[in-house]
Amino acid sequence: MEATAAAAEGAARRSYGKLVAFLSARTRDLAGAEDALSEAFAAALAGWPVHGVPRTPEAWLLTVARRKMVDAVRARIHDEHASEHLQLVAELAAPQDGEAELPDERLGLLFACAHPGIEPVARAPLMLQTVLGFDAAAIASAFLVAPATMGQRLVRAKAKIRQAGIPFHVPERHQLAERLDAVLGAIYAAYAEGWADAEGTDPRRRNLAEEAIWLGRLLVSLLPAEPEAAGLLALMLHSHSRRHARRDAEGDYVPLALQDTTRWDGMLLDEAEALLQQASRRGAPGRYQLEAAVQSAHAMRRFGRPPDWAAIVILYEALHALTASPVAALNHAVALAEAEGAAAGLAALRELEGDARLRDYQPYWAARAELLARSGDKAGAAEAYRLATGLERDEAVRRFLQRKAEAL
Repeated sequence: MEATAAAAEGAARRSYGKLVAFLSARTRDLAGAEDALSEAFAAALAGWPVHGVPRTPEAWLLTVARRKMVDAVRARIHDEHASEHLQLVAELAAPQDGEAELPDERLGLLFACAHPGIEPVARAPLMLQTVLGFDAAAIASAFLVAPATMGQRLVRAKAKIRQAGIPFHVPERHQLAERLDAVLGAIYAAYAEGWADAEGTDPRRRNLAEEAIWLGRLLVSLLPAEPEAAGLLALMLHSHSRRHARRDAEGDYVPLALQDTTRWDGMLLDEAEALLQQASRRGAPGRYQLEAAVQSAHAMRRFGRPPDWAAIVILYEALHALTASPVAALNHAVALAEAEGAAAGLAALRELEGDARLRDYQPYWAARAELLARSGDKAGAAEAYRLATGLERDEAVRRFLQRKAEAL
């Protein structure tokens, strides 16, 4: 029984998104494909212990799911859309060589999930559900959203794909950059949600970062010539390599500059560096390559060398020029303080004082507090630390900021 469950779980991990993409690419019916595949897995769990695991589990699951979808379509064949349903039946009932390699249409599915017609907040959750098989409740918990709200978003997104006939294919070259950025952004959003659980103890988020990395690996394998796909994966791997160093033995927050580099994952770092070098040979760097390059500069500490702050300043200048992000400008100011002194960093921060986007951004106030303290303005630093502490939700980081304020 355990072997059967393991075989079904392995097939799900390897093939869930591939099967959903194949079934729904022809019908645009994501919900119907998911329902049919769910029934196929249920049939596998019931039948495989009795009859044995089939030689090609993926082909077996596809055959059963296709039959389930055909039955579901035939049940709707008497309504006003009968001709459309008949066409779907023909598509689904077409003969399929069970031993043939199943076309991998997951890339098209990823682009469908990130189509401009899909609301941005639904893109990452839709990928997690359709490509990885997450249920709506798990996705809602991971993104800290009410299950009903997340369920409605997913239902609306799938209905939009079907009703608007959103295609499951890689966009034309002139559209690729814009659409690829949406795919990359959705994957990174999923990673960021998982990264927020620093200790890995929140069951709602425990596997989300790893699943986002899995999606990143999938994207790189499907688009090997796209440098930003490799850049995003390199960025996530760099960040993930430090996951065990972000807290000390007592569970207290450890900033990057003070982390024990022996607790960093060297294999992930080596892979990230290889991806970054691969991406750099394919054209001008984009956002994710620049962010990964910053992480690479920090990673020099594992070789006993300090970060190259002059290079980090240049990288953040390029990133801000590319994205106009206030966070990039903030990080540029912090790097400038390390390269040229606190006064230079504070001067750069003053240029951001009127930006409303940073008013409730904890790292802005924490950086301001640190630089004011280094400049001797203890009162200003204390006030900035107070604001930063009030904006922080992570209790370990709150304690860290409070200790910094007390040390003034």
